[in-house]
Amino acid sequence: MRPSVYFYLTFGLGLCLSLLCVLFVSCWNTKWRGGFSWNGSALESNWHAVLMVCGLAVMYGNAAIVFRIPFTWKQNKYTLKLVHAGLMLSALFLSVLGMCAIFDYHKGLQIPHMYSLHSWVGICAIVLFAFQWVLGLIGFILPCSPRWFRSYLKPVHIWLGKVILMLSLASCISGINEKLHEGPDGAYTLLPMEAVFANVLGILIMIFMMVVYGILSKKQWMRPEMDDANIPLLSESRT
Repeated sequence: MRPSVYFYLTFGLGLCLSLLCVLFVSCWNTKWRGGFSWNGSALESNWHAVLMVCGLAVMYGNAAIVFRIPFTWKQNKYTLKLVHAGLMLSALFLSVLGMCAIFDYHKGLQIPHMYSLHSWVGICAIVLFAFQWVLGLIGFILPCSPRWFRSYLKPVHIWLGKVILMLSLASCISGINEKLHEGPDGAYTLLPMEAVFANVLGILIMIFMMVVYGILSKKQWMRPEMDDANIPLLSESRT
């Protein structure tokens, strides 16, 4: 089997898992958690779950592999950089909106902020995500960035991306587990249908992250280095 075919099968699997993750987290919070609202009630916390899975997991994971898609290799690299940065910014926006939802929910019910390991991991992921995006903007998008800085930044940028991916997985899994324990004492241990459904959601997110990490780790699927000298004002951009 040719590597390109193998890639597209893996990429297709990732897309299917993406849709399943969004579908499962939406159905879970609609059927068992009462739906959505932005009024400081418990329904607002449901937005947190959906937005974090969609932004910090699904959109981030797909944005991370844009440069690995073979049919984009013949495209203008700077255009791909803008697409990558735009998708990442959208993922960051959804994640921050999800954080706003949970903080507003806590404020409405006078629940302490940042008390759980889930919240610590989540805030670390978002802060590092924001730092990564700004660093990428300065290093790879702005034309004033010197070549030596981009060359030094590229492996750091890739490594940070994988770290954020792992933090996102940990945050989503711990968040699902924490939300399931919000019910009556001992209810989760009886494994009701909601727990089964949410556990499957966690497994789907985990498999999706593994697929993304696998795509990012396979050297054969990296975008070949090409001459970008035809890019106006950015002829030095060869990262």
